[in-house]
Amino acid sequence: AVQPAGLTALVNRDNALVVDLRPIGDFEKGHVPGSKNVQMSQFDPESKQLAAAKSLPVVLVCKTGQTATGAATRLKKAGFERVYVLDGGIMGWQQADLPLARGRR
Repeated sequence: AVQPAGLTALVNRDNALVVDLRPIGDFEKGHVPGSKNVQMSQFDPESKQLAAAKSLPVVLVCKTGQTATGAATRLKKAGFERVYVLDGGIMGWQQADLPLARGRR
């Protein structure tokens, strides 16, 4: 798991890919700036979007951290070495008083 402040450092320092696994409606209401929305039903470690990031840190975000933990296990099995789950999910991000982006981007 990575704390909200640690996520910011991973993105700024290591160009981490942040993947938000929540439904698009929730994503549009507020998400970690720069994150990509991938629905759990379409989550595939072999997809082009994810496979291209195999050498980068990948941070998975969901509502509370539960869904992302399962997705992280799948990424590790597929050979991703630097996989993180945002501790507390998007709710933890908000509790840390960090900014949210709205809309599709």
